[in-house]
Amino acid sequence: MPLVTTKEMFKKAYEGGYAIGAFNVNNMEIVQGITRAAKNLNAPVILQCSASARKYASHGYLVAMVNRSSDRAASGSRPEF
Repeated sequence: MPLVTTKEMFKKAYEGGYAIGAFNVNNMEIVQGITRAAKNLNAPVILQCSASARKYASHGYLVAMVNRSSDRAASGSRPEF
């Protein structure tokens, strides 16, 4: 599951006539569940987090979780942290 810009994602969605779900994340289990479901459905998703989530989990931690989960989904393996 590659990470892409929202511009690219929205362009494909607009041309394909579908919506993109956006989900708030703040821990590993939520990131894993969303990325696993997106991969199973071959669906794009937007992972977002609030300012309070960034305070709670820190920006770097959230980015690392998303990158790792994306890498694992792309390789076809289950996310492991």
